[in-house]
Amino acid sequence: MPIPFDRLPPASAVDLRGPVMMHQHWDDLAFLHWAVDPAVVAPHLPPGVEPDVLDGVTYVGLIPFTLRGAAPGRLPAVPWLGTFLETNVRLYSRDARGRRGVVFVSLDADRLAVVLGARLAFNLPYRFSAMDRHERWHEGRRELLWRCRTPAGARSRIGVRVQRRAPRGADADVARFCTARFGLHVRHLGRTWWIANEHEEWRLREAELTRFDDGLLAAGGFDGLATRAPDSVLFSVRVSTRFALPVPL
Repeated sequence: MPIPFDRLPPASAVDLRGPVMMHQHWDDLAFLHWAVDPAVVAPHLPPGVEPDVLDGVTYVGLIPFTLRGAAPGRLPAVPWLGTFLETNVRLYSRDARGRRGVVFVSLDADRLAVVLGARLAFNLPYRFSAMDRHERWHEGRRELLWRCRTPAGARSRIGVRVQRRAPRGADADVARFCTARFGLHVRHLGRTWWIANEHEEWRLREAELTRFDDGLLAAGGFDGLATRAPDSVLFSVRVSTRFALPVPL
């Protein structure tokens, strides 16, 4: 019998049990999301999981941010190497045990050692890409611009202006569906694995898209998606997260 799913995932995670694999902070994140037919996403997911769905659609996310202070276990943050820029394209998944997570289509980062380590250890689709980030204040609002260029020449430019208002109504439902995620599914060594994580509830704000020119979505197999405006644009200053050891499905 199929497991019944609540319409939305819980806003906060159950505390991790067992050893902590790593910890890190995610700073100054922009969340851009497009609603798509689940059938579009399904071929991109590993065996044993299916698209997670909200009101008949699922979402493709494009998220630039700064990953800061990463370290293994409970050790202090690794200087320099543990802080870098990242932009990921991700999807939303659920498995037969009811775990709702993310699946990464691509993860671009500007630390080569991190890219090599993540690919070797977990088969995560990291790429070593040229990236930069700029920030200014304009009329009392923070404006941020991220730029990324992959080795194959795909480029992304994302600019947002942060608003004061938190998402409300249907926008709040989409925000929770796409950000209250406490694990990831990944294909590695011929199996699909679950890596649980925990973090505090997101403090999200609406954001205005000020610049958008993206090739990462198309490079990930979603041609044409970047030609229309995202259905949701959000921003958050920080969450702190811890990851558990991988377990097979």
